[in-house]
Amino acid sequence: MSISIFLADDHAVLRDGLKSLLETNNDIKVVGEAANGRDAVFQATKICPDVVIVDIAMPELNGIDVTRRIKEACPSTRIVVLSIYSTNEHIFQALHAGADGYVLKESAGAEVLAAIRDVHAGRRYMCKKILERERDIDTYLQNRNNNTQAQSPLNRLSPRERQILQYVVEGKSSSQISDIVGLSAKTVDTYRSRLMRKLGASDRTGLIKIAIQLGLTTME
Repeated sequence: MSISIFLADDHAVLRDGLKSLLETNNDIKVVGEAANGRDAVFQATKICPDVVIVDIAMPELNGIDVTRRIKEACPSTRIVVLSIYSTNEHIFQALHAGADGYVLKESAGAEVLAAIRDVHAGRRYMCKKILERERDIDTYLQNRNNNTQAQSPLNRLSPRERQILQYVVEGKSSSQISDIVGLSAKTVDTYRSRLMRKLGASDRTGLIKIAIQLGLTTME
């Protein structure tokens, strides 16, 4: 039986490239794809594929939240996160959300195929560049799990605040966010102020900087 794969990345060229690569293998079938996080959750939770390949920084809903929501709806689905970031904190956030594998975009391709086979077999997969410092990463993950005070800024936010943050860093105005989420512009402004206070940012630029550090968006 084929391993069913769902691809979630906002870059069509990357999705097409991965799809072409994966489908050269007779035991792998790409069953769906999405260009933004919300669509990824909507589609993937309907079909619960064997493996989801998800970009960590996507529009509308970041890969961390996508991973968490898919895992909640489809516990048996294995998830491999793609990222341009190799910091311990980014890896921690992905694994903490439920990711089963972590692959750097610079080493994607053959490593994605290896990751799919490993996570489908029930093993954790870390790309070779990260594996070189696996001991340091394991120590970091253990310390972060044991230290209840070492909370990520994201963990201090409610689901609605995370949603508003995503749209803010995408450059949407309060009026635009209001139309999307069904709240008044004044309420959205209140959420903006609350986000800046919780995250220690003085303005939108500060929020974007924090979002980049956490891998929720890039400087593209």
